[in-house]
Amino acid sequence: MKIVFLEDAAQDIRWFRHYYQSVFPEGSLKARASLKAIQQTLAANPYAGHPSDSGRAVRELSIPRTPFLLIYRVMPTQIEILRLWDNRQGTDY
Repeated sequence: MKIVFLEDAAQDIRWFRHYYQSVFPEGSLKARASLKAIQQTLAANPYAGHPSDSGRAVRELSIPRTPFLLIYRVMPTQIEILRLWDNRQGTDY
């Protein structure tokens, strides 16, 4: 299934890249590979993540070995990534 990053998620991607390039450069390659792998998992298995506690019809999927979550919703023709959430910020996305 096609994955689409919405506007807020695009900003989150910039933060993800900045974090790993400037704050934790030694983890950058592994983090980017984990993000790519989780996208492939999600495209093949849209319901791989668990339902969010937010009460909205969204799901969460952790990116292994990072503090980040993909917050997404499954639509009939695509998966919409709402946020690439830095979990250290709490859960009020």
